[in-house]
Amino acid sequence: MKEFHLVEAFLEMMSAERGAAKNTLANYSNTLERYLNYLMDESNIPSKVGVTSIEGYLRYLTSQGLSASTQAMHLSSIRQFHKFLFAEGIRKDDPCSTIDSPKLGRPLPKIMSIEEVDQLIGLAEQEANDKKGSPTKKLRAARLYVLIEMLYASGLRVSELVSLPKTAANASGRFLTIVGKGNKERIVPLSDKCKEAISLYMSHMKAGFKSESSKFLFPANSATGHYARQVFARDLKELALRTGLDAAKISPHVMRHAFASHLLQNGADLRSVQQLLGHADISTTQIYTHVLDERLKQLVEDHHPLGKV
Repeated sequence: MKEFHLVEAFLEMMSAERGAAKNTLANYSNTLERYLNYLMDESNIPSKVGVTSIEGYLRYLTSQGLSASTQAMHLSSIRQFHKFLFAEGIRKDDPCSTIDSPKLGRPLPKIMSIEEVDQLIGLAEQEANDKKGSPTKKLRAARLYVLIEMLYASGLRVSELVSLPKTAANASGRFLTIVGKGNKERIVPLSDKCKEAISLYMSHMKAGFKSESSKFLFPANSATGHYARQVFARDLKELALRTGLDAAKISPHVMRHAFASHLLQNGADLRSVQQLLGHADISTTQIYTHVLDERLKQLVEDHHPLGKV
């Protein structure tokens, strides 16, 4: 049908002009297919649908048991789709411009304390420097150590981390250039400890593991050609168990949260953290404002005369 061809054209635009990732395109496709099926059941079409009908669709999603966050995701797809139809002249207005997003009770991100991160990195470093064990065991320990060190020092997304190019091992400066979502570049820090961890890892790679043909820093015999993020998440949880921490609360994403939260706790501003995390919109970074609130509260209590009353 013509309406589904419009979705295909929209997806082509998002891919070609905005560099949308495969998962993002799949999400748009799924949510818009559901939206169009609803419109057809209501004898409506995207080029003529009005505000009332779109609000009715959101109520329908509520009746189906979808959470506010899932409804917001659907509405985001619908907004982008109707902006596309307006830009292409398929309709003369944007019916989503006056629709409010569902109210979200946004949960605070899970974070680790600085002490917990120190414990985790400390054990990873200890195991990476252990002279005992087979070459394979030593390599795995060194790989896990450098992954954790780089993740906490730079706040990389786990997908960015595991797919780093081999050239990252040759970085002589204090920063790496990362190509993130939407093919956008950003600069992330590379600490001396990271460089030491990379050097240790590369020494194990050169000692008997042939990976000259791979373009990745963390090569693997997988469909992508690099170490899988799911395997990293599993290895991280196993390390947490050996450390005595609650493995259920620890993941690569939680360590990324820890990177951001600990920066804010120690005086970094929200805009700088946004740039380091690679967030396109600062509203995404604002989930960490609870950290700023606590720091400001402590600042007043410690330094304002009334705080000592």
